[in-house]
Amino acid sequence: MSQPRVGFITIGDERPHEWEKVFRRLTEPLHAEAIAFFQRQPVELIAFESVARSREEIERQADAITAAKADVLIAHVPCWTEPNLVVYAVQRLGLPTVLLSNKSPATHGTVGLLGAAGALDQIGYPHLRVREDFDSPHLAGKLLPFIRAAYAVRRLRGSVFGLFGGRSLGIDTGSFDPMQWRRMFGIDTEHIDQLEIIRRANDLSPEQAHPMVEWLTGKAKRADLNTKGLTWEKLNFQVRCYLATQQIIQEKQLDFIAVKCMPDLSNHYVPQCISAAFIPSPYDAAGPKEPVAMACEADADGALTMHILKLVSGGTPPFFGDVSFLDDQTHTLYIPNCGAMCSWYAHRSAEPAENLAQIELLPSIRPGGGAITYFQMAPGPVTLARLFRRKGEYYMAILAGEAITPPEEQYKAFVEARGSHQLPTAFVHLEADFDRLIAEFGANHISGVAGNYVAELCHVCELTHVTPLVLSKG
Repeated sequence: MSQPRVGFITIGDERPHEWEKVFRRLTEPLHAEAIAFFQRQPVELIAFESVARSREEIERQADAITAAKADVLIAHVPCWTEPNLVVYAVQRLGLPTVLLSNKSPATHGTVGLLGAAGALDQIGYPHLRVREDFDSPHLAGKLLPFIRAAYAVRRLRGSVFGLFGGRSLGIDTGSFDPMQWRRMFGIDTEHIDQLEIIRRANDLSPEQAHPMVEWLTGKAKRADLNTKGLTWEKLNFQVRCYLATQQIIQEKQLDFIAVKCMPDLSNHYVPQCISAAFIPSPYDAAGPKEPVAMACEADADGALTMHILKLVSGGTPPFFGDVSFLDDQTHTLYIPNCGAMCSWYAHRSAEPAENLAQIELLPSIRPGGGAITYFQMAPGPVTLARLFRRKGEYYMAILAGEAITPPEEQYKAFVEARGSHQLPTAFVHLEADFDRLIAEFGANHISGVAGNYVAELCHVCELTHVTPLVLSKG
């Protein structure tokens, strides 16, 4: 994925006497420090040698930032300057904005920051205020989450969601309003009959799927072929469904998708578990590829949550599953899925073979047969999230947790409680009030991504007028 594009303008005092006598010697070194700081960050910087001290200079720099398609504006106010100049720069660009100043008592930076911020408040322009010195270890931690969120929101606008089929298994929380998405997020929706997957899969020859079938069975930890409905033919057809879905994604330029699958395809053809395992993964048998968020059971809000998580994390593969069981004693959330989960999470490795070595291809219990991809998620930090609606208004539940490998006794208890039907699963330790989670969480599905992106998601909510609900502690 590309890096966030940061437009940067330092705005200085326009009065010639004060500039020459006081503010030049303070502003210009801080301007240089700021550029050096951002050049060290994982961003694409759009900045200028000169400090903008007039409307004409602001226009020149702002127009160049617009031409470069910046995602966010950093309005740097290192000293006192006229607040109306800052407001002019912000309104000229119309981007998500950070007002940035310093803690030095010599610069009058706090006066300049608050003057500009108060003016933006008066006109109702949302912004982030950051007051830190450039050698502060806290500065990047305050700026980067907002920058990543602005990048995500900008990438949502103009994106295309592919919905294969309609509501699955009566799950109302998977349904959505395409025009509400257009208004809030700028997302278009392409409705596709899921039988188009089957038609294209039938048009592909078994030989076209053979390399991926061989790759899967050769690299997987276990492949229970020719047992209980999992045959070479069924697995081959599942792979052809995967290849067909990839064709549609590429032809229609879809950015994220949801597939109904159950019960139509899972009962009468094959479940789409190979697709659900590898479309969100950063590889397949042909080599590296772009992960594409895919939610099961036509869950549109689940898919959009996955896509946002991918964007704020810089392209990390997202995952999707059920909020199945909450263990109050161990503070563990059990997240299985009906037959697939993004395969990257089996080991979190850049080497596909290391992930596949943890995955078992087991027979699906669905009438259509075929394989599920069974594994336990590898340990590591995760961010869980879910967009949902109350009376038509969007909320986002957000939780920071840690995927764990449960102790053997705990895992056996899960297996005994669940029964013989075992599924790919994430065991996530959460410091959260489970009673509150049950009371406020608005869906049966949840999405997630590796890492901690709570701050980024809160900023995404602010920028899109979604209400954030942070349900984890700390």
